[in-house]
Amino acid sequence: MRKPFFAAAMTVFALGHISSGQADERCNVSMVDWQPREALHQKLHDDGWQVQRIKTDDGCYKAYLINDKGENIKAYFNPKTLLVIKKEDKD
Repeated sequence: MRKPFFAAAMTVFALGHISSGQADERCNVSMVDWQPREALHQKLHDDGWQVQRIKTDDGCYKAYLINDKGENIKAYFNPKTLLVIKKEDKD
């Protein structure tokens, strides 16, 4: 159980902060190529995140998450690949 969480945490934190201009480029995905929101929710849940909300923002999925330490995280995901492209601490 710790391995999936660790992998997800490393993905979110290793990519660091990307400027919003770069995020816009990476979220330029045709709607027909988007994976369902439920797929991202399941992926995050399986990786150990508590998912508060997932919405769309500037062509990306934006997820409000809580990690195992109770810290609030806001992360943006490519809707085709479901890879993290930007993350921010909400606190």
